[in-house]
Amino acid sequence: MPIYEYQCNACQEEFEKIVRLSEADAKQECPKCHSKRTRKRLSKVAAQLNSGGSPASNCGSGSRFS
Repeated sequence: MPIYEYQCNACQEEFEKIVRLSEADAKQECPKCHSKRTRKRLSKVAAQLNSGGSPASNCGSGSRFS
């Protein structure tokens, strides 16, 4: 099961939760204030991968860290 990032609209708490794909868009309970006024956030990892092309373009012998 994937890990999703959520943010509570009531207390602004950011949290991660392991959720089934079929339940990913459902409102999740905030662990801090127990509100169900939450929203799924775009993962920081997904945003970085999508902005720079394919993940493979940053790997290989031409890496700037070599």
